[in-house]
Amino acid sequence: MIELNIPGRGFIQLAHLVCDVNGTLAIDGQLIEGLPKMLTGLNDRLEIHLLTANTHGQQDMIDMKLNLKTKIIDQGNEPEQKAAYVRSLNSDHVIAIGQGANDASMLESAAIGICVLSSEGSSREAFLAADLIVPDIITALELLEKPLRLVATLRK
Repeated sequence: MIELNIPGRGFIQLAHLVCDVNGTLAIDGQLIEGLPKMLTGLNDRLEIHLLTANTHGQQDMIDMKLNLKTKIIDQGNEPEQKAAYVRSLNSDHVIAIGQGANDASMLESAAIGICVLSSEGSSREAFLAADLIVPDIITALELLEKPLRLVATLRK
């Protein structure tokens, strides 16, 4: 668990990290270099959940590299499926990371939503729904390694 006391927002206990896969953790179906080690390093504090529609058909390979099991969402109404998944975990304890239009509802539902800028592009919807925008997934995960950065950025 990661505990944050954010002035103007209050006390937040994060227990779950929910990430989109394509465009966020992977580009063109290939996992971004350095992510397995970073995600493994967070396992002691957060339960990690991956959500994807498996656009590139590479999710089994990505799951093996990360030693995780991804929730494959059905095509159609993807934004609501992702948001419902966050709510099922108790959204008050979730930090979510994504960049696509279908991630916007998930980012908005989470206690903290982070939009990453991606070489696949980042949607206006995700950008506007997020609490925080970062240049890439590595930077987003570094915020979880050094959570006082989140406090400094999100304080009101």
